[in-house]
Amino acid sequence: MFFKSKKEKAQKAETAPVIEKKELLYRENIRTGCAPATKQEAIMAAGKMLVKTGYVEPEYAEAMLEREKTCSTFMGNGLALPHGVEAAKKRVLQSGISVQTFKEPIDWDGNPVRIVIGIAGVGDAHLDILAQIAEAMLDEEVSANIADYDADKIYKVLTGKE
Repeated sequence: MFFKSKKEKAQKAETAPVIEKKELLYRENIRTGCAPATKQEAIMAAGKMLVKTGYVEPEYAEAMLEREKTCSTFMGNGLALPHGVEAAKKRVLQSGISVQTFKEPIDWDGNPVRIVIGIAGVGDAHLDILAQIAEAMLDEEVSANIADYDADKIYKVLTGKE
């Protein structure tokens, strides 16, 4: 039968696993004052945080490295926003971000980077995430100093929450 009855749909809904909606950013996904790293190490660390928090499957971190081979995720002002290639979208379980700040700039294809925000977005959610980050970074004081903020201040800036 092609069509299911309301009773069958209700039974399926009752047995479907309930997935708890995650916050876009958790404090545990913010690491400040990180030791110097290569671009690849920073990307893998960002991906591993996303995996550990349940936002993505492990393969997504590799897809973040793959994206970097075709298009740099350097955004300017010491900021890089690594994310996976389009084909890796199926590896994103829920939208989320991870944040790393570095004491000293790391080399991102010849550009100095002190803040790396790993992004995983379900569907087109990555566009909303990018807009949210861009809005926060439009504040000149924030963009100039965010790499020196502690985790609580970064959390507040990026989420608007205490």
